[in-house]
Amino acid sequence: MIERKRKPTHPGAIIKYDYLGELGMSISELALIIGISKKTISKIIDEDAPVTPQIALRLSRAFGTTAEMWMNLQLAYDLWIEAHSSQSWKNVEKIIFPAA
Repeated sequence: MIERKRKPTHPGAIIKYDYLGELGMSISELALIIGISKKTISKIIDEDAPVTPQIALRLSRAFGTTAEMWMNLQLAYDLWIEAHSSQSWKNVEKIIFPAA
């Protein structure tokens, strides 16, 4: 695992600044276009909820990106949070495979 010093950007921040901000679009407009509730998209933008595979598919369709891009952003964020909120995973011993 590559140690990242800086927390990755949550996909909600990317939606907020790089898409809604650039397009002058409101949360309500985006919610209507992608067919999810305003509450759900607001939670994502406020970084209180993750981008799920279903939402990634909808965002990719609306913004002309890929679902994988949204899922990779979410995965990087989630892994960083988990790695920095708990140290117990560091106690796991590496399994050594016998030489062939």
